[in-house]
Amino acid sequence: MVKTTVVTALTCAAASLASIAQAAPQNTALRSPDQHIAVTVSETDGALKYAIARDGKPVLLASDLGLQLAGANLTDDLTLTATSAPHLVEDHYQMAVGKRKDISYRANEQTWSLQNARQQKIDITFRVSNDGVAFRYVVAEPSLPLKKLVQEHTTFALPAGAKAWLQPMSVAQTGWSDTNPSYEEHYQMEIPAGTRSPTEAGWVFPALFKAGANWIAISEANMDGTWQASRLAQDSSGGKYSIGNPMSAEVYTNGGLMAEVEGTLTSPWRVIALGSLAIVTNSTLGTDLAAPAVAFDASRVKPGHASWSWAILKDDSIVYDVQKKFIDYAADMHWDYTLIDVNWDRNIGYDKIKELADYAATKNVGLILWYNSSGAWNKTEYSPKGQLLTHEQRIKEFQRLRDIGIKGLKIDFFAGDGQSMIAYYNNILRDAADAGLLLNFHGSTLPRGWARTWPNLMTMEAIRGFEYTTFEQKDQDLMPSHAAMLPFTRNLFDPMDFTPVVFGDIPNIRRASRNGFELATSVLYLSGIQHFADTPEGMATAPAYVKQFLQNLPRSWDDSRLVDGYPGKYVVIARRAGDTWYIAGINATTADKTLALDLSFVGKKQGVVITDGEGGRDFSQRSIAAGKKVVVTIKPHGGFVIQL
Repeated sequence: MVKTTVVTALTCAAASLASIAQAAPQNTALRSPDQHIAVTVSETDGALKYAIARDGKPVLLASDLGLQLAGANLTDDLTLTATSAPHLVEDHYQMAVGKRKDISYRANEQTWSLQNARQQKIDITFRVSNDGVAFRYVVAEPSLPLKKLVQEHTTFALPAGAKAWLQPMSVAQTGWSDTNPSYEEHYQMEIPAGTRSPTEAGWVFPALFKAGANWIAISEANMDGTWQASRLAQDSSGGKYSIGNPMSAEVYTNGGLMAEVEGTLTSPWRVIALGSLAIVTNSTLGTDLAAPAVAFDASRVKPGHASWSWAILKDDSIVYDVQKKFIDYAADMHWDYTLIDVNWDRNIGYDKIKELADYAATKNVGLILWYNSSGAWNKTEYSPKGQLLTHEQRIKEFQRLRDIGIKGLKIDFFAGDGQSMIAYYNNILRDAADAGLLLNFHGSTLPRGWARTWPNLMTMEAIRGFEYTTFEQKDQDLMPSHAAMLPFTRNLFDPMDFTPVVFGDIPNIRRASRNGFELATSVLYLSGIQHFADTPEGMATAPAYVKQFLQNLPRSWDDSRLVDGYPGKYVVIARRAGDTWYIAGINATTADKTLALDLSFVGKKQGVVITDGEGGRDFSQRSIAAGKKVVVTIKPHGGFVIQL
């Protein structure tokens, strides 16, 4: 991965953060490079607060800052001792997986230094870019060699009348075989900001809000394993949201729950994308604030598409003959991988897996194998289980897989968001990168920018994905609106393994979506490896031009942008690979949706639109010319793709 960083002083006195000046005047705003966003930081009665406005309109009202550490209250009775002069931070990097390949980040940065009555110090650094705000805490206090976090006191105070689109966090050690939390609940859409979470565990990131004309997405980035993953707490009375902690069970066996380090304690970045819905949806703040890529053999970072039998056929399909059939299916579809799921070690075995890997290689298809991550934290019995718990186990198993010719792993059933569990993810990522193996985490947390730091991370679940719609009709019925939420929330910054696209039947389930809707999700959803859920028989029901579209669909994108949409109702997104644009849209409502799409950014190009036919399982195709406006009508629970 290529990365360069340049820091340019706005004033001669601000060449680096070492040039700490005397405390700046109260209420001095730190502005974005384009001057639209302003952050005001002020110390009042011993408490440090921040507020955010865009074009003079409030986005966040005065909100709290601070940390409570064991032996140090760094929230109250604080004195502002100094600030740095503002300076410009620029970063240029590339992504193997995401909404665009080449990314540039520019933000104005400033650090506020404070101390409490015991002269214990804390620094808070803010960055303001054209698409949002980020800040983090740094505690290097020498009087506390061991820095143990008790509670972060960050809040986000929404203006009156704000609306929220939020997913509840499930309670730890609940659900099937005690596998929660896995970020797999249904979203509550357009609820009043301040609504109490239905679970004591709170709300997950990214959290989406609308205040006046501004949309706000709150998340976090740069999770290196020293800090727990956070969420928004259950109680948000008056629209004032606070940082919530993982529950006590969300740890690696006998591991830590909260951040605890010797030396300097540095929090993740608190990330607030804001502006129009297009600005927020197009934002890359979730990776802009993540740590740069670590060393990895770029020749082995191969995004792609995969066949997967378990989605429709479940456990009984994990046998040699069926998997060979799905390898042939992947080859016929020009796809790159076949995922072999649970219990392959029992039902097929390592020796026969090597036979399948060798056979797949003759078809230019790579194999990905499922693993159970869990130790004592849940009751799952699927195997292989317990083989990745230690560094020594991983080194041995990963080498065995490389020798067989396996390209990657799908690892399932993690315990949650405690610090020790986040460290476990990072340790797996590091060891897999050293072995040249790709990764897909399921039953998992939100990636929070890991796809930048670890290019071998292709995707993660952390969503109520397609598989849930195969279990109960109620989940299938809710799927269209749920699907129309995801580009604005879960898939906003991070790859998502929803496992889309089914044209055939789902056993014992009445499909809620039309085939055009299903096809559109192949473009709408970002995943380093897109695991297609349909079977060979289901794919055979589609016309040749649909099959050809999926055979030639790009594996990664050079650029992306929101064309139109509203969370939970409809969405149209354009993605570019080389000189070709792919525009996809879905309609989650129960009425026809006619849209006049501004595609002027494409230029004058000819192409085709594939959309729904008269029946729910039919397609239609017609030629299209991109001008300033292209009118499309999307059927209820339907969709389309345009290739230009």
